[in-house]
Amino acid sequence: MPADSYFATAPKGVEPLLAAELRALGAADVREARGGVSFAGELAVAYRACLWSRTANRILLPLAHIAAGDADALYAGIAALPWEQHLDPQGTLAVDFVSSGTSGIRHTQYGAQRSKDAICDRLRERFGVRPSVDREAPDLRINVHAVGEHADVAIDLSGDSLHRRGYRSDGALAPLKENLAAALLLKAGWADIAAAGGGLLDPMCGSGTFVIEAALIAADIAPGLGRSDWGFYGWQQHQPQLWRALVEEARARRAAGLARPLPALVGSDHESRAIRAALANAENAGLHGRVHFETRELAAAVAPKGAPGLLIVNPPYGERLGEVEALAATYALLGDRLKTVFKGWQAAVFTGNPELGKRMGLRAHKTHSFYNGPIACKLLRFTVDDAAFVDRDAADRRQREHTLQQALAGGGEALLNRLQKNLRTLGRWANREGIECYRLYDADIPEYAIAVDLYGEWVHVQEYEAPRSIDADKAQQRLQQAMTILPHALGIPAERIALKVRRRQKGSAQYERQASRGDYLEVHEGPARLWVNLFDYLDTGLFLDHRITRARVGELARGQDFLNLFAYTGAATVHAALAGARSTTTVDMSATYLDWAQANMELNGLTGPEHRYERADCLAWLERARGRFGTIFLDPPTFSNSKRMEDTFDVQRDHVRLIRAALRLLTPDGVLVFSNNHRRFRLDTEALADLQIEDISARTIPKDFERNPRIHRCWTIRHG
Repeated sequence: MPADSYFATAPKGVEPLLAAELRALGAADVREARGGVSFAGELAVAYRACLWSRTANRILLPLAHIAAGDADALYAGIAALPWEQHLDPQGTLAVDFVSSGTSGIRHTQYGAQRSKDAICDRLRERFGVRPSVDREAPDLRINVHAVGEHADVAIDLSGDSLHRRGYRSDGALAPLKENLAAALLLKAGWADIAAAGGGLLDPMCGSGTFVIEAALIAADIAPGLGRSDWGFYGWQQHQPQLWRALVEEARARRAAGLARPLPALVGSDHESRAIRAALANAENAGLHGRVHFETRELAAAVAPKGAPGLLIVNPPYGERLGEVEALAATYALLGDRLKTVFKGWQAAVFTGNPELGKRMGLRAHKTHSFYNGPIACKLLRFTVDDAAFVDRDAADRRQREHTLQQALAGGGEALLNRLQKNLRTLGRWANREGIECYRLYDADIPEYAIAVDLYGEWVHVQEYEAPRSIDADKAQQRLQQAMTILPHALGIPAERIALKVRRRQKGSAQYERQASRGDYLEVHEGPARLWVNLFDYLDTGLFLDHRITRARVGELARGQDFLNLFAYTGAATVHAALAGARSTTTVDMSATYLDWAQANMELNGLTGPEHRYERADCLAWLERARGRFGTIFLDPPTFSNSKRMEDTFDVQRDHVRLIRAALRLLTPDGVLVFSNNHRRFRLDTEALADLQIEDISARTIPKDFERNPRIHRCWTIRHG
C-alpha cells in the first residue's frame, strides 16, 4: 500500500509559501517545519507536488525513523526495511546522506556507503543479485538524514532538485535558483498583479529567471513540465497511468494559458552575454515571443506599456566591504529610476545587504526574510508613490552616524584613537619628508587585523586573513567596524577607500585581477611619478616598504647600466633612470606588470632604445643573457609556480643559484642589491663566502614600517 505521508523540502524562509501551495494542490495535514513542509494525501497529491510546486526543492516519501547511533546501527536499521518493494534488485541507486552536528556519524560519504551496503546486501540475500550505484541518474534516490541517535530514511520522488526546470542553458552570473525566484515573485504579489493585467520588469535580469518564472505563473504552466526524468520512474510502486493523466491535464492548462494574452514580461541587462542566455532559456521554456529581453543600462530602464505592474530585481550586494561601497551608487540609481519612471508600480528588491537598500531613497512597506544559499537576505517591498519617498541625503547622514556610534560602542573607540594618533605623528613625518604614500596602521591593535596605507587622498586597506582559530563572523564584524571608523578618523570619503583581503599568493595568483575597474592613480615618490591601482590587483603596484631601497638603488645606478630583475611595475627602474643610469633593462614574467613598468617610465618622460623590457622567467633569462651591468636590483618573490616558469621557485631554496647567476652579469666593481619579503629567510653566507656581503636591512626599513622590522631583508653584494 503506498504511503500517504510526504515531506517537501524548501529553502529557508520559503516554508509558508510552500505550505500554501501544497494546500492548493489538495494536500492534507500540512505542517511547516524548518527547511520544509510535511503533508499527507494519495499518491496523486505527491505527483502533483512534483509537477506543480514552484517553491519546493524535493518531494520525499518517508520510509522509517531508525536508530543510528553508530554506523552498525544505521546499517541494521536500513537493512531491515523492505527495499524489494521499492527497487528492482538489478536496478541502480544513489544515497544522499546528510548528518547534523549531533549525529554519531559525521563522515557523510561513509554514512552513504554503509546505507548503500545495507540496501544492496538485503536484495542480494533475497534475489542473488544486487543493484549498482549510479550517482547521476539512478532508478531510485534514497535520502538519509541523521540527527543525534536516529536517522530518517526516505525515497526522493523528485530525483533531481525541483528548481531544475529544464530550461536553463546558461546560468550567466550568480543566478537565483528557479524555485527561490518563484517564491519571491509569489511573496511580492505577482499572481494578483498578473491577473489584473499588470506587467513585470527585471532591469538587471541576468539569465532571465525572474521573467521566465513570472511567465510560468501568469500562463498557468506547471514548472515540472519541462523536465524529462523523475525519481519515481524507477520506483517499484510508480503508477504510470496516473502520472500520464496528471501530465496531460497540465499540458492542457498550459495550452489554455498560452492562448490567453499575457501581460508585458520584460527583462533587461547591461551585459549582452546575459541577454543571449536569457533568450535561450526562454526558448527552452517554450516562451518564444511571450517574453521580451533587451540589452539596456539600468539608468535607461523604462516601464513596459500597459497597467502599472511589478518591478522585481536581485541587484548584486557584495560579499566584501569594498564591493559594498562600490555598489551603493547602483542602489541609489535604482531608487532614482523607480521614483522618476515607475510611479504607481510595486517594486521588490531582493538583497543580501539591506543597508544598501536604504541607499535607494524609498521606504519599504514590507520586509521578508529569505536565504539565498547560506546568505541571509531580505525581500524589500515598495509601493512607488510620494509616501514612500525619503530624503536620501538626510537618511544617509543619520545612518552613517548611527553606524559609527555602533562601531565605537562595540570596541572601535580604541581603533579610532590609534588611527588619529598615527595620523598626527606619521602625518607630520610624511609632510616633513615630502612622502605622499605611506603605511598609517599595520594591525597595531590585534583585534583589527588590517593594514591601512595612504596614497595621497586615497586609502588602501588590506584585511589580513584571519587564522582558523578566529571566529569568521567576529572577524567580519571587526572589519565592518574598521571600515565604518576609517572615513571619520581620516576625513576621507568612504568611496575613496579600497579594501582587499590579503592571502598568501602562489604562482600565477600573484598576477590575477581582483576587480576590473581600470582606475589608475598618479602618485609621487621623491622625484618619481608612478601609477598605482588600488582596486584591480592584490598589490597596488608600489611596495611602500621598499621606498628607501628604491632611492638607494637610484643612487647606485647613477652612470651605470642598470638591471631590474623580478621588476614588478618597474618603480626601481624609474628611480635608476631619473638618477642618471646610462641604460636600464627591466625583466619580469608578467606582461601586465611589464606594460605597467613601461607606462611608469613614459610618465616620467623616460623613453628611448636605452630602456629595454624583457618578458621572461628571470632564472631562464639569466642563463642566456649577455652583457654587463654596474647595478643590479634583485627582489624575487617568496615562491612561484607559474606555468611560464620551467620549474617552481622558492627563494630560500634557490637564492644561492639565483644570486650566482645574477653576479655573472655584474661588472667587477658593480653592486647587486638583493632583497626579499620572506619573514624567515636566512641568507646562506657559507655558500656565498667568497663575496662581499653587507646586510643593510635595518637601514632600508622606513619609519612607517618600524613596527614590523622584518617586513623585508636587504643586502648589498659585491664580487670578492
